[in-house]
Amino acid sequence: MGTHQELGRRERKKAQTRKLIAGTALRLFLERGYDNVGVREVAQEADVATATLFAHFPSKEALVFDRDDEQEQLLLDAVRDRPDGVSVPQTLRGWFHQMVETARSEPGLSSFHQLIEDTPALREYSAGMWRRHENALAGIIAADIGLPAPDTACRLVARTALEIIPSIRSLDEAAQIIDVTFAFIEAGWAATAAPATA
Repeated sequence: MGTHQELGRRERKKAQTRKLIAGTALRLFLERGYDNVGVREVAQEADVATATLFAHFPSKEALVFDRDDEQEQLLLDAVRDRPDGVSVPQTLRGWFHQMVETARSEPGLSSFHQLIEDTPALREYSAGMWRRHENALAGIIAADIGLPAPDTACRLVARTALEIIPSIRSLDEAAQIIDVTFAFIEAGWAATAAPATA
């Protein structure tokens, strides 16, 4: 019992430290520009050792995307746990609309997105991050329809869906971009999933 409580306390402390480091980094990057802030400065400002920072974040870019794993899990869970009768594309369309609504209600998110757009290293890291999510999403879609591995259709759905991320960062036309993209995906998915007729 004591060991379990100790583990829980340790995990909470790690999560708090991680959140503190990421929050400090983002504040400094937004204030002074990503390229003008070093990792040592972030560690110093957060009052942690540089080694501690790197124990939580493998690179400077990762400091900006501290919710990467959590975001992927939410995406995969949405597909895995969707209600009966709801297609994968319908689920993803709803997930993206929810993501945009959340973004609209979070103050400071437009500054965060602008930071990514203005910083080549962050744009590149973000693209790589979503490519990783694409592979995971294609795998979940394949498993959902009983395939041992993703086929072309699964990969195309995952890729086309996640490629809209940079386009919806501005939020202005996000709803329309999501709807048009998913109308296209749903039509293709229905055609691919339909049984071949003689």
